[in-house]
Amino acid sequence: MDWQHQDIQQAAQRLAPYHVLTPCLRNDYLDALSGAQLWFKCENLQRTGAFKFRGACNALLQLSQQQRQQGVFTVSSGNHGAALACAGQLLAIPVQVAVPNNAPQVKKDNIARYCQHITEIAPGMAAREQFINARQQQPGTLIPPYNHAHIIQGQATAAWELCQQQPQLDTLLAPLGGGGLLSGTVRVARSLGIEQVIGAEPANADDAYQSLRSGQLQPARPPESVCDGLLTSLGEHTFTILQAGLDRVLLVDDEQVIDAMQLLWLHLKMVVEPSSAITLAAVLAYPEYFSGRQVGIILSGGNVDLKRLPWH
Repeated sequence: MDWQHQDIQQAAQRLAPYHVLTPCLRNDYLDALSGAQLWFKCENLQRTGAFKFRGACNALLQLSQQQRQQGVFTVSSGNHGAALACAGQLLAIPVQVAVPNNAPQVKKDNIARYCQHITEIAPGMAAREQFINARQQQPGTLIPPYNHAHIIQGQATAAWELCQQQPQLDTLLAPLGGGGLLSGTVRVARSLGIEQVIGAEPANADDAYQSLRSGQLQPARPPESVCDGLLTSLGEHTFTILQAGLDRVLLVDDEQVIDAMQLLWLHLKMVVEPSSAITLAAVLAYPEYFSGRQVGIILSGGNVDLKRLPWH
């Protein structure tokens, strides 16, 4: 994927009229607990409640007029679908979203808030691929959740803003599912000379860890984690970027994620979903990589189904 640092800056300028410049927060208790200085980029406060709006909007803004008229489609576990639908509404572009039928209701509702064309499909990659193959026989452009240059460039603007807000950072940390956010974060970190970039992945859905360790893409495992937004495999583009520039992947158990989620709710006063809380969980589970450091953490989203809180 041949694109440069200036593409991220251009994406940031392109998104400026549409996205939320989210805050960067600290908390003394969480600093003391981790032994590090933690700076949280609160993408749970982004449009549609997740960083995904950045990539979706950046991709739509670069469509031709004909592509805009024909509309777009995607498959999403929730956050990307809502982001694409919201961006489509802002830009008057028709959007169709396929969503797994076991996705949290709050994420389905978030999509429906902006989109009338919703198709429920079975969980898993096979159903996603079947929908895409069928839909590609009709007019319209596929906007995938992560494996796309314009998506990754848009997601990279979260890390770019974080580094502008806190230029003293020496470590960046982001969740790892399909790899769009982390790939963008890697590109930003390497262009700015940041020392360490780390991804956090569920231990029960460690296909990215296995892919990077083996040097070959591994399929996603059956969904077995509370981190519903991270239960997908890497794409060709994200795998290549992470393989070249990521320092390490840290695996985290669901119990650790739930504990971190509670800490963020109680002390940072931020409502985040498990797929977002996995970052703090990784800091607390692996202090040897973070102690004494200035750590920038991307809180990726806050779309939580309150009826399915994992500590109930």
